[in-house]
Amino acid sequence: MTSLSVLVPVYNEQFLVAESLTRLKILETSPHLERIEVIVVDDCSRDDTPAALERFRAALTPDSKIAWIFLKHEKNWGKGKAIQTALEKATCEITVIHDADLEYHPRDLLRVVRIFVEEEADAVFGSRFAGGEARRVLLYRHQLGNKFLTFLTNLVTNLNLTDMETCYKAVRTELLKSIPIVSNDFRLEPELTIKLGKRSARIFEVPISYSGRTYAEGKKISWKDGFAALWAIARFAVSDSVYRKDEYGSQILARMSRAPRFNAWMADTIRPYCGNHVLEIGSGVGNLTQKLLPRRRYVASDINPLYIQTLSRLRADRPYLKAAFCDVTDLASFPKDEGPFDTVICLNVIEHVPDDRASLMNIRSVLAPGGKAIVLVPQGQWNFGTLDEVLGHQRRYSSETLHKLATDCGFKVQEMLPFNRVGTPAWWLNGKVLRRRVFGLGQIMALNALTPLFRRIDSLLPIQPLSLIAILERDDDDAPVKTAA
Repeated sequence: MTSLSVLVPVYNEQFLVAESLTRLKILETSPHLERIEVIVVDDCSRDDTPAALERFRAALTPDSKIAWIFLKHEKNWGKGKAIQTALEKATCEITVIHDADLEYHPRDLLRVVRIFVEEEADAVFGSRFAGGEARRVLLYRHQLGNKFLTFLTNLVTNLNLTDMETCYKAVRTELLKSIPIVSNDFRLEPELTIKLGKRSARIFEVPISYSGRTYAEGKKISWKDGFAALWAIARFAVSDSVYRKDEYGSQILARMSRAPRFNAWMADTIRPYCGNHVLEIGSGVGNLTQKLLPRRRYVASDINPLYIQTLSRLRADRPYLKAAFCDVTDLASFPKDEGPFDTVICLNVIEHVPDDRASLMNIRSVLAPGGKAIVLVPQGQWNFGTLDEVLGHQRRYSSETLHKLATDCGFKVQEMLPFNRVGTPAWWLNGKVLRRRVFGLGQIMALNALTPLFRRIDSLLPIQPLSLIAILERDDDDAPVKTAA
């Protein structure tokens, strides 16, 4: 069972809005819905729509399974803004958009909801072009425009949608609320689709019926909106603003994910040291995880609930993978029922915590005898700057300090690998000289493009590396382990 919030933006639909809302009552017949709320936003209609809504509201009966919420804008902002207003009030597990005209029929939402239950979907789009039960025949050139916009969006996202412009977009509410929506008008459609694609959402399509209107019947979207959508596709194609700002710095990792070749370099460096029973701490959205799979058993973990949701979606076709919450500072949070592990991967994590010694000892405790910890940390306290501050780094390390920390925590240092010498001058320039607090998108894209070259020349450069990768083996000799101070 699940629950559904229906967002209904309304503008100048005095003759159709009551019937459109009445049709939503079919949702009460769904065996999958235990709770339904409909949030109607009148976007400052200039006709008799407010009166029509009031008459509909007055006729509602208290025994309805649907909770109705009516809101009003004092200024006409556009469809996107109305949806943003309604979304703030949404409290159900799934949220779907429903227009106030009669082009779409809510009976199709019954199938949309079922897909969420049966397929563990993150988003379900109702496609007008995938063979619904009925489709009104009209406006061929309008359909061509829709297909062209869908084609461009698919190029950007590498999805294979058939109908990007569909109104019926249903998304898990928690996911939808974590996406920063900036479009106030019909540009919402490509924005939401592209950002869901960049969030690696599990998107499904279901065929729906469609009874489109002519412009004489009140259709509002025009060729101007088509050109606006083109610009929106170009804009959101290069944007990595796919997370709202939060305490975890989710939006920072989104930009770093734009360098998949760099992530592949990191994965190739540590892969020879990975066993078959792996715990990865601080997996983020799985950029590195996916490059190290498959394994006999792999637990990808993080403390960010949004990242854990993304990691969970990877499991659909990877039965050996599990996503879990794990705080490196809290031993009780470690997935001990999955252990012991022969490998723990912990990249760019322990420099963030106040007590790195306790964290490393926690890692040791879940390793099998002779197991390995692969730990990557930033190198060179002299290079500590504004970028470290933004990322929440507590410190940077040297080979000596990392070696001592490891041995004090009961590890043998098998290898100490310098990594990414090329990045050292760039970090120094941005964080120490220019005092920047963001990673430039151009710089990240340049890093990705030049990584094949950097991999070839990195070991030849006579400078200190930006990072150190320590390959540590659990030391089970009789020598006592030094406890954390």
